[in-house]
Amino acid sequence: MSRSAVRALPSALSWTCRQCRLNSVQSAQARHATLPIVAQQNFSTTKSIRVDAQIRAAPEIDLSDANAVPARIIPSSPSYFTASPVFNDHVLLLQSLVKKHASLPTAPPNQTPRAVWLKLSQYRSSTGEKIAASKYSKVLDLLTRLNRIHPRVRPREVKQVLDRFRRPGSEEVQKAKPGKIDEYGRSIGLGRRKESTAKVYLVEGTGEVMVNGRSIVQMFPRVHDRESALWALKVTERMDKYNVFALVSGGGVTGQAESVTLALAKALLVHEPALKPALRRAGCVTSDMRRVERKKPGRLKARKKPAWVKR
Repeated sequence: MSRSAVRALPSALSWTCRQCRLNSVQSAQARHATLPIVAQQNFSTTKSIRVDAQIRAAPEIDLSDANAVPARIIPSSPSYFTASPVFNDHVLLLQSLVKKHASLPTAPPNQTPRAVWLKLSQYRSSTGEKIAASKYSKVLDLLTRLNRIHPRVRPREVKQVLDRFRRPGSEEVQKAKPGKIDEYGRSIGLGRRKESTAKVYLVEGTGEVMVNGRSIVQMFPRVHDRESALWALKVTERMDKYNVFALVSGGGVTGQAESVTLALAKALLVHEPALKPALRRAGCVTSDMRRVERKKPGRLKARKKPAWVKR
């Protein structure tokens, strides 16, 4: 094949008849007509600003018409975009009240009105938010600070806020009924410690002590247990002024002795209520709610682990 024939080959391959060229042009025009209008617009990816572009400002908002549809919905609370808007509103409200009335006089601890606040579960259900216990403790601290304001000078707004956080039915909660001395001159006290329960009958006498019908020496051979059981009488110097008759059940020797301590202190308060501060300082009227920790699988005791062996 000659060089001239090779040069003429591309033109020969690209040649089409006139009818085919007309058909291709008509089909292209038909496809262009069926495309949406947006597809026909020329978009530019350059960052240059077109001179012929017109910038139009949004219409001015008319605030004079109260019935007009607002341009945007305004949140009802400034804390709307926080994780816990209701809780944050409560904290801000209480903090503002504490700061506003910080100069008001506070009542002594013995004259502060007793308040029963909402439980954490009740507060969560009322707000509809899952609040952590550590965060709710901050609310309780602020409420306690507001509750210490003297009732005579407490503002009305503080009373209304405190009533919102009171537990429903807390006004009807009755105080513990004071013990009475029966016709035999006895006072009764109940005490618990671990798995032990004690019931003590206290009557004026010469210092005789009986536990389950036996002497205290036979019931509690250890000196430490005997001193623990009669600690309320020892700190108040009433060892030889009362007779003690105790009934104990359950638990071990130490638990029974400490349950007698609490029951004896309660029975002594019936005879002499003025001894309560001294008994409280001695730790006789405080119930110890501690329990023995359970044993865990894979450990020798509650926390003791077996000795590590290399092989």
